Order: sequence, then C-alpha cells, then structure tokens
Amino acid sequence: MQLEFDVSLCVRAKSKFSACTKCMDVAPSSIQMVDNLPTFANATGIEAAACVGVCPTEAFSLSGFSTTEFFFAFLESKVRYISPKLNIPCLSVLSVEHWVALALASDEEISLDLSSYEAGSDLFAHIHAMLEEANFILSSFSSKQLSSNSVIKTKLGKEQEEAEEESASRRAFLETASIKGALKVKKTFDEAVDADELKRFGLDAQTIIKIREKRVPDKRKILFTALKRAGLPETFEILPEEEVSFVSQKFVTDACTNCQICYRICPSGALSSDAKFSLIHFDAMLCLKCRLCHDACEPDAIQLQSGFEIKEFFEPSQRTLATFNIKRCMECGNSFTYKGGEQICPRCSTEEEEAMFLHENAIRMRNEA
Repeated sequence: MQLEFDVSLCVRAKSKFSACTKCMDVAPSSIQMVDNLPTFANATGIEAAACVGVCPTEAFSLSGFSTTEFFFAFLESKVRYISPKLNIPCLSVLSVEHWVALALASDEEISLDLSSYEAGSDLFAHIHAMLEEANFILSSFSSKQLSSNSVIKTKLGKEQEEAEEESASRRAFLETASIKGALKVKKTFDEAVDADELKRFGLDAQTIIKIREKRVPDKRKILFTALKRAGLPETFEILPEEEVSFVSQKFVTDACTNCQICYRICPSGALSSDAKFSLIHFDAMLCLKCRLCHDACEPDAIQLQSGFEIKEFFEPSQRTLATFNIKRCMECGNSFTYKGGEQICPRCSTEEEEAMFLHENAIRMRNEA
C-alpha cells in the first residue's frame, strides 16, 4: 500500500497561514513540509498510516484501502476484533471518530489488537491515546467501550526479529558474489533511489477550484449516522476542550472586524454567513478542529470554548457568534461593517486620508519653494 495525498483537501493548501502539522507530528520520519505543503517519498506506505487517521479533512489515504468501506464491511462481518494481522493495515489509519462510531454501531464489544506494536514507541503511544479519547467520549453518554489486548512485543521477540533481519542481510550480501547477483543489487539500488524521490505537490487551476469547495469528511458523516443509534442520554455532559481532538465549540470576541476570511476558508462550512455578510454562524458538528480559522484570524478574535457540550452530538444547532451593522458607503455605494461615525467605508476613508496628505504635502512644498 502506498500513501496518497489530495492536496486540494489539505488545510495548508487553503491558506498560507495554516499551522496544521498533524501529519508531520505523527509521522516525523516520513512527512516533511516543502513550500508549506506536506511532502513524502514515493515509496512511503503504511509506516505513515497515522497520517490518514489524524488528518481532519481526509487529505491522506492508503492505496487499496478505504476507511469508509472498512467501517461498513467490518460491521457486516461477525468478527469483532480489529488487528493489523487480520483486517486492517494499521490501527492508526482509523480516526477517533471511527472508533466512537464503531463502538456505537456494534451490538457486541469490539477489541483492538495492540500486540503488533512495540511498547514505548511513538506509534503505540498514539494509538493508545486515540483509544483512551474514544472511550472517554463514549463514557459521557454511553455504556459501550472499546477494549484492547495489551500484549506487546517482548524483548525476546524483538531479538528474534533482529536475528532474522541480520540473516537476511547476510544472504543478500552473498548474492553479490556473482555477476547476476550484482546486477540484481544494482537494479534494487536504482529502484530504491527512485522510491526515495520526494513527491512534490503544486496548486494548479483545477486544484484551486476544488480547494474552494466545502466538504464534510466521510468519517464525520459516519459519526452522524452512528450517533442516531445511541439514543438520547438523560443528561448532557460538558467535556474539557483539550480532551476532544476532532470537534469544538467557539466564540468570537469584540476584536472581530468582519473581514470574512474565517467562513470563506472554513473547509467544511462550519462557519458561515448570510447574503449581506452581517453575521457569523457556527455549526459545531461540522467543525473539524483544524484550527484554520484561528490561524487566519489576524486580530485573534475566534476563540475555543473551554468545554465541548455533548448535547451538540444529539441536538446539533447553528449558533450566531457575531452580528454586524451593515450599511452602504455614502461615497462608493458598497456595503461595509458600520461601527459609528461618518457613513463611509474603510477603503474610501483611507483614500480620503491619502488625498488629504498629498494635498497638504503639495501646499507645504509650494510654501517652501
């Protein structure tokens, strides 16, 4: 399986201000940033599978494997065990949303196989953290939980693997003793060089058109569907913001200038406005917590609420975060956000100030002459 990347879905392609590094954080040895976009070697495969699971917009994928197809195929099967030895390339390819949705949609408990991962490794820690987050969220409104086998690689098993690798290296060396073996090694070397070449991603006209489209990821749609089966809880808890990685609630401070950039670049449409651009709406269940709106907001007016209300899972609402007084400029006739004083838009105001400066400067130069 090869790692694939749709640049039009990446939040870093939507704005140069994006500070998202989730893919690089979980696979630092595979992903690097070049010209503000993720880049990786041609041969990159399941060693970077965690990129697929953590990407908020589903920009990453693995060739030959669909997380959406896996979700429904798994539920249709009688197996309730998820293992890289059985039915999935790597546990990290699924997101927390997938884990929560699987637990809710299954009538029986689901168990995850962690025995393929070395304790103390970054990948093991990442998968374990996702499992804990999914169970924490589930516990706030459901009795269902995900379980795991905590059997991990033993030191003896690791030593055996190293011995097998050393033996394979010796056999490879002996192959070079013949001309045929030498030619085979050269071909392998050339292929390795090609595999190490970095994939470069650019923004052509077609990609830019796709970037402007609003899209709700399949994993969020799956979560919507699974939540309908969960039933309405008796009480709605509020979870700490930092304990939920894939969704958020926001508020807007008085520092907002209604520059419109936040809802224009929001990849899922969680932030929106009306035809007059007189307000900012927010739908929490469409939020991917990609933080793009925060990164692009110059006055830092968009803030995260300290807690996420579980009620949004079951009774999603569109909240108005800010309203603005929109009027027509007395000079140019264009609409603008009016904040008192002369009814003139910022652009016309700036032009008047510049014209006044040039006029005063001309008078001063004439007097000095």
